[in-house]
Amino acid sequence: MFIVNVEGAIYKNEKWLLIRRSEKEEHAGGTLSLVGGKVDYEGTSSDILERTLIREIYEEVGIEVSNLRYVNSSSFVTDLGLHVVDIVFLCDHKSGEAYAKSPDEVDSFLDVNSRNIK
Repeated sequence: MFIVNVEGAIYKNEKWLLIRRSEKEEHAGGTLSLVGGKVDYEGTSSDILERTLIREIYEEVGIEVSNLRYVNSSSFVTDLGLHVVDIVFLCDHKSGEAYAKSPDEVDSFLDVNSRNIK
């Protein structure tokens, strides 16, 4: 069994939105990350990855995104031994101002210029 996780690379005004994960998070607490989360089981469903990502972004940082485009997928094993399939989408910022809406998941957010990412 594995966990399916989705993440959004959100670009606005020549900057990328990153979050610092809450120290309370079981996996990678306190680290920088894209916004996203786990896909919940819904039975038969279409566009489940996209709908999950749109919901997670709104729940965690309070913004709406659109025009989701697949970037890549990878797999890894967490510190707890859980197997994860991670799917990343490029997203356009649609509306709202980002803030740490869910403190149990997000400590803070950063707008990072592409030149500063190494």
